[in-house]
Amino acid sequence: MKEWRDWFYFSSGERRALTFLTLLLIATWIALWITDKEAKQETEALMTEIDIPQDTIREATPLPEKPLPRKDFRQPEVPPKPKEARAFHKPFSSNQRKSISNKYPKGTIVELNGADSLTLRKIPGIGEAFSRRIVKYRDLLGGFYTVAQLAEVYGIDSDRYATLAPWFRVDTTLIRPIHVNQADFRTLIRHPYLNKPQTTILLKLIKRKGKLNGWNDLRLLEEFTPEDQERLHHYLSFE
Repeated sequence: MKEWRDWFYFSSGERRALTFLTLLLIATWIALWITDKEAKQETEALMTEIDIPQDTIREATPLPEKPLPRKDFRQPEVPPKPKEARAFHKPFSSNQRKSISNKYPKGTIVELNGADSLTLRKIPGIGEAFSRRIVKYRDLLGGFYTVAQLAEVYGIDSDRYATLAPWFRVDTTLIRPIHVNQADFRTLIRHPYLNKPQTTILLKLIKRKGKLNGWNDLRLLEEFTPEDQERLHHYLSFE
């Protein structure tokens, strides 16, 4: 009993608060009821003044939709073009191939030291790359003194040389020799047949003697073998 009494026991302040809340709830409910009643009365009065016929307050039935005219998006048929007869080119005959070929006929002999790159390309087996290499190597040498020097050009192996050699001859009078006594280090070292030790000893001898008179001045030098002297004989001038 004491526990139940504790549950329902309120202090004077709590009783005043509960009473205030109860009165507030009752007053709020009465105000809402009065407001709702007044709103209904105003609505009925407004409907009476307007006097809208009852038959106008109905749902509008949707009109049946008329189908839109169907457009034909298909492209008009184009009549097929008549097939044209294909023209086939006639195969080249041997005479036509010869007429468009820019190579020399068999048996032609070309002077190797005077031929430019365009002339060299007319030799069967020589294209743009080999013609450039031959001209460049010839310029470094000063000219060829024998057709066999073609085998020294980069890319020309023994088989290719055997094919090319019959097409050439050499005019040795077109060789441009180096004047040793007037040449500097840069000029001498550029020659394919001279290495650095040989170039250095030549310049030392010229400086010591003032001038070299010929191959007799070089015959005792170990830097120049008989083979070196043989091939350099065409390219070094002691005048």
